[in-house]
Amino acid sequence: MNNKPHILIVDDVAENIQVAMNILKEDNYDFSFACKGEEALSILNTNPKRFDLILLDIMMPGINGFDVCQEIKKHPLSSQIPLIFLTARVDVDSISRGFALGAVDYITKPFHADELLSRVRNHIKMYHAHLLLQEHNIALETKIKFEHRRLLTELEDNQKEMIYVLTELMEATSDETGKHIRRIADLSSLLALYHPALTQEDADILYHASPMHDIGKMTIPHEILNKPGRLNEQEFNIMQAHTTNAYQLLKNSNRKFLKAAAIIANEHHEKWDGSGYPRQLKGTEIHLYGRIVALADVFDALSHTRCYKSAWDMEDVLTLIRDQRGGHFDPELVDLFFDHLEEFKAIVEIK
Repeated sequence: MNNKPHILIVDDVAENIQVAMNILKEDNYDFSFACKGEEALSILNTNPKRFDLILLDIMMPGINGFDVCQEIKKHPLSSQIPLIFLTARVDVDSISRGFALGAVDYITKPFHADELLSRVRNHIKMYHAHLLLQEHNIALETKIKFEHRRLLTELEDNQKEMIYVLTELMEATSDETGKHIRRIADLSSLLALYHPALTQEDADILYHASPMHDIGKMTIPHEILNKPGRLNEQEFNIMQAHTTNAYQLLKNSNRKFLKAAAIIANEHHEKWDGSGYPRQLKGTEIHLYGRIVALADVFDALSHTRCYKSAWDMEDVLTLIRDQRGGHFDPELVDLFFDHLEEFKAIVEIK
């Protein structure tokens, strides 16, 4: 493999190219050359990455050196190559224009061997150092990105583990919550997958956060939580507090699963028409996650036996959901539910 630096020399006078090559061969460079600006651009376009330095004459027929420099700097693959102007003109305007266009240096003709060797050597070294620094920065950015992703994954896994522990604790407090919790996760994530405004990430969030919808019931007295039959008004008021109690427990977290769980716990008993609790939110005032879990929760709860009721017949459950389209439930979600009804029924049939 050839690792020698490669220099492109551009000058309309062939003798100048030969003189420069004779001087620079002392440092064991490879060379390409062009006598016209158009030819130089063609050579660069073929493989710009092969060049480590460009020596470019200013005064040439056709496309002059300034125009060639502008074209070189337009293209990402060639724009970083150090470019030194070769010129017999040492007026301030020409020099200033060259630097403004992106040149790193200029060398006057006729060449002085030591000057040419020194300037070329220094700019190639700086260019290689710049490339090495870029590689290190890219490697560092990649490492940081993967470390950030790993830490986020660990944090999310920790949240999932904590949610799992809490839902297991919920199961211990109520005979009816265990499989219900798992079905709610499946129903909610499936609804999210079919909703046009939600993504796969939303579905994943709902899968892991929706099991926390009733976490606030851990704060409700056991005799109320497991009372057979209907609750009286006072007991129902106490039961309603499970929404706000859960929200107070979870609201301070900035982690996505727990933030979603706080919203769901607080809003899954709100109703589309504003008649729900705890805040009587209406329509889209209710977070979409809360609206999704509201439908999933009622569908599953009515389909299964609870300590205070028997399971409903499936047709009766579906009739209620149809009747509550725009009442209890978000109309769009009800439509999605019935569009994919067999999939949702398959989930609640899991005993």
